[in-house]
Amino acid sequence: MFHSMTPVVRALLYLNLIAYGLEWLTGDGLLAVFALWPIDAHAAVGAPRFEPWQLITYGFLHDPENPMHLLGNMFALYMFGPEIERVLAPRRFTLYYLACVIGAGLTQLWVAHATRAPYETIGASGAIFGLLLFYGVTFPQRRLVVLPIPVPLPAWLFVTLYTILELYLGVSGRMQGVAHFAHIGGAATGLLFMWYWRAQRVAGR
Repeated sequence: MFHSMTPVVRALLYLNLIAYGLEWLTGDGLLAVFALWPIDAHAAVGAPRFEPWQLITYGFLHDPENPMHLLGNMFALYMFGPEIERVLAPRRFTLYYLACVIGAGLTQLWVAHATRAPYETIGASGAIFGLLLFYGVTFPQRRLVVLPIPVPLPAWLFVTLYTILELYLGVSGRMQGVAHFAHIGGAATGLLFMWYWRAQRVAGR
């Protein structure tokens, strides 16, 4: 499995798996410190507080009661991450991935404040959406088989439809318990970085 892995993707896979194991050992203690909590969550008696480091650490935690949360994100990282890392090189790939984690987290903090949601956010999905966005823009004609759709879709169409679906689910309030706007925030952050890097190339920097 790992013979085709790139170094940063391999490290991210290991970190997420290790964090998941620690969640099983520590229970809610790890989530209380390292999950992303709303900025005003401490207003409730006994609620964990927001801390700046949570904008990164939440992206390495997953629901310990739902293994598919971890497996889905790690499968997408394994499928799309190595090719993107080869395009960007390890250093820039690391920056891009972590920026998407932070961008998704900031988006979720804004939504949580606006809706007064007291719940924590965990998962790498925001970064994964950033990777999907990059893949769809860089390899738009690559064919992806996405179940239950019976025909391969070009990457650009898959990413577009998936993003529209997330926006709809976020606005409509369906599928509660999923941070849909964080996914959008991760993709938007990735797009901003791609625009910035393209502007640098055009300027000859």
